[in-house]
Order: sequence, then C-alpha cells, then structure tokens
Amino acid sequence: MDDTPAPPVVCTAVEHGEPCGGPVDSSSLRPDDSGGLADPGRPADPGRPVESAHEEPGLVLPLCHEHLVAAYERVAADVGVTDALPGPCAACGSRLGVRYPSGWLCAVCEWRWGEVPEGAAPIRVDVVYYLRWRDRIKIGTSANPRGRLAQLRHDELLAFERGDRTLEQRRHREFAASRLGGEWFAADDALLAHVALVSAGVDDPWALLARWRSEAVALAG
Repeated sequence: MDDTPAPPVVCTAVEHGEPCGGPVDSSSLRPDDSGGLADPGRPADPGRPVESAHEEPGLVLPLCHEHLVAAYERVAADVGVTDALPGPCAACGSRLGVRYPSGWLCAVCEWRWGEVPEGAAPIRVDVVYYLRWRDRIKIGTSANPRGRLAQLRHDELLAFERGDRTLEQRRHREFAASRLGGEWFAADDALLAHVALVSAGVDDPWALLARWRSEAVALAG
C-alpha cells in the first residue's frame, strides 16, 4: 500500500499565461456524502478546463480565495445579486431588487431604483382586501392597502382581489346573509370558500399586488 500523501489541491486559474498554484479556498469544496468536506488531497487534473472541474468528486471550482472572489464578481456583474432594495420601488412598491455594478433594478418590475420618470402620473391599482380578525372577516377596498391596513385591527391579511368599490359592493351583497355590521362578516363556509378561491396559488398577497402594479406600469408605458 502506497502511504505517500497525495499532493495538495492548488488553484487552477490561469493569469497572464501562468497557473496560479495557490492554496484552494475551502468554499470551493462541496460536502461529501458523509456531510464533511470532500478530501482536498485529491487534485483536479490541471490539464482539464476549470469548467469541467465539477466532475471531480468533491470539487466544484478548485480556486484560491482571490480567484474565487474574482469569479463571483464576474458572474454577479452579468446576472446581478438579489437583495433588499435601499427603499421601496417607486413604480410598484416592491422592496426586493437586483444589484448590478451600474445600480439597482427592481426584481419585480425591473424599474431602475431611484428614478422617477419626469411627469409620470402615479400608478393606481385598486384592490378589495379580506382581513381576518378573530372569527370575522372584513371586506374593504383601497388603492393604498398598506397604509389602510396599518390603521385596522386584524390578525391576518387573507387575500387581495383586484377591483374597486364596485367589486367591493358586489361582494357585500353576495355575502349579505353573513354581515355582522359595517364591512365585517362572519367567517362562514361560503365566505371562506370565496377567500380560498381568490387566494389559490398565492403565497404572499403583497407580492401579488406588486405584480399587478408592475403590470399597470408596463401598460401605462
């Protein structure tokens, strides 16, 4: 049995025609099947291109820290880095953005963050909202639901339905038998079934509202 230790894995990046040869950053190693780091003593074939290095067991990119960061920055410049915007998007209100070296874009509507078109009219999207508080549900409408809901006592936002006061009044008539007073209704089977219908496939009502706003921006443009 050959007890000769395997040569260390070194960075295979080539710069100015010369291989780097520096120690590999452990971030470029992936966990092995046992949950630990794969054996760093198994070198990648230096004659193979870096793009195929992921075929080596336990190796993703055999790069030193400097070249690993450089590779990340190169990719990030092309595809961007998703992160929280410094502030809400002026076009759709989303707080999720994609950061590029040249600046931020909204991740929902791709509006350049911080820019407002000269003379642009505010985008209005009316919604009917369904709020649960204890065993009752409020059916209301607003073009600024975030501000409106901040004023209302509630346990949970159940759903948004796109529409204005006309749709709200239609829903009030539809569930009149469950009305408790004002805009509050008993959370009976019929109303809960309707809420389930309008919220089907929606994990986050606020994300749905952001999409509606981005669509309105696109149509207005």
